[in-house]
Amino acid sequence: MPRLGREVSVVGLGTWQLGADWGSVDPAGAEATLEAAVDAGITFFDTADVYGDGRSEQFSGVLHGRHPEVFIATKMGRRVEQLTENYTAENFAAWNDRSRANLGVETLDLVQLHCPPDGVYDSDEVFEALDRMVDAGRINAYGVSVETCDQALKAIARPHVATVQIILNCFRLKPLEEVLPAAAQAGVGIIARVPLASGMLSGRYDRSTVFAADDHRNYNRHGEAFDVGETFSGVPFETGLQAVEELKQLVDPGVTLAQFALRWVIDQAGVSTVIPGARNPEQVRGNAAAAALAPLRPEQLEAVCDIYDQLLRAHVHDRW
Repeated sequence: MPRLGREVSVVGLGTWQLGADWGSVDPAGAEATLEAAVDAGITFFDTADVYGDGRSEQFSGVLHGRHPEVFIATKMGRRVEQLTENYTAENFAAWNDRSRANLGVETLDLVQLHCPPDGVYDSDEVFEALDRMVDAGRINAYGVSVETCDQALKAIARPHVATVQIILNCFRLKPLEEVLPAAAQAGVGIIARVPLASGMLSGRYDRSTVFAADDHRNYNRHGEAFDVGETFSGVPFETGLQAVEELKQLVDPGVTLAQFALRWVIDQAGVSTVIPGARNPEQVRGNAAAAALAPLRPEQLEAVCDIYDQLLRAHVHDRW
């Protein structure tokens, strides 16, 4: 990631699930998951100040205390009503103070605006405030987590944005068209999130699968709480299951569908790191192993595109 000035593991760990919205996770389980990630060679961890109202940051801070070499990226901006006028220097300072306390550091490695409203991307004042935070030593760098490709392109055009985090997976191919080439040309790192489509691309779900009441895969199926693109990548559940059955036919023996899906993301030119979530050490180790797999063959890559065109494009391509 040239603008970030730091190399990180190509497979990272997303920690939303260690805070909230995926059912309960106990502290011992969270600690074991994070430690397993370090043991597996993962150096990039992504969190946010609203995951469990700071719980995920606190878990990540304990990890950083034990392993100061790991890179912790956090996010801010979702603690207020999503209006451009709430993205102020004063709010940034308050959120930053809270995250630094949660993580136990003076300077945050990377702070990302957390899927802000469209007006934020056009506000010079917002990015000038972030520049001042870098100058003051509050943060080493900043980026933006986005919902749409148009937002990503606007963020990449900002000269000091170091990273863009965007949904990229076998269900969401649109970023390949313009976002990844633009980021590579600008030296902006691409953090690929939701790479397993909220677990759909693990291949473990079927029509009888039931999710807990406090799991976003239950309560946000239609965008009731936040952008529906964050839940199963915006693909209707039944359609996603159909696509998964097609994708399974492409997977080589000895490779899981999740590893295939992660390898697909890794193989896309311009991706810096991919951040699957994991709720236990076994999942972490399985995800990390994708980095050592051989790149997918051209016919596998082409087949993913064909499945997308036939089953998924109509649901997601023009929305995000």
